[in-house]
Amino acid sequence: MTGTSGTYSFNPPIGSLAQSALARCGVHRTAITSQHMDDAYLESNYMQKAWSNDGLTLWTVDLQTISLIQGTATYSVPAETVMILDLYITVSNNNNRLIYPFSRTDYASLANPQTQGVPTSFWFDRLETSPTVTFWPVPDGGGPYTASYYRYREIQDANIPQGGNVEVPELWLDVFVAGLAHRLSRIYAPTLEAQRKADYDIAYELAAKQNTENVPLFFNPALQGYFR
Repeated sequence: MTGTSGTYSFNPPIGSLAQSALARCGVHRTAITSQHMDDAYLESNYMQKAWSNDGLTLWTVDLQTISLIQGTATYSVPAETVMILDLYITVSNNNNRLIYPFSRTDYASLANPQTQGVPTSFWFDRLETSPTVTFWPVPDGGGPYTASYYRYREIQDANIPQGGNVEVPELWLDVFVAGLAHRLSRIYAPTLEAQRKADYDIAYELAAKQNTENVPLFFNPALQGYFR
């Protein structure tokens, strides 16, 4: 009796995923042209941008660090950053302090934004090409301070012409193919679009259930009195 493979490395190249998506639209390999693959290239990247807009993609979360300088409030953030999730300040004695975000309006309302001290808040300015993070109070001379932040970033480009693989976990490969098939059905198989969308919705829902952190969730209601 033949045993199981013992491997966990199923990860077809992006060209094969595109062929699979086209097959679901009734376009089989012998009929695929360069136009099909060019459309697959574009639609793959449109879809990945939509995923980044839709919410957190855990596989693109990483940890970044910034060495803070006394008197300098604003620092560059890599352009592919979609959102800063958690940010903490490490002081010279390795004591970590979680700090919290505030808005552009909050920052603009500060009476003295140049006040120095241990940072307690940050403003992530989501500029298109050169995003920044600004700290308040501005780092003082009590450091050195290091800011460490978890962020989620955009998914790397799907480069069909260059081959290689998509930056998608194995558990999301079926979602990728189903989503690409749905998008390509709009072009090559309009009569199948509803079915391809239904397939995609099911695949996405299943994968999204695993795209979470399995931790307890606590609610702490504020019970103190409130006076106007």
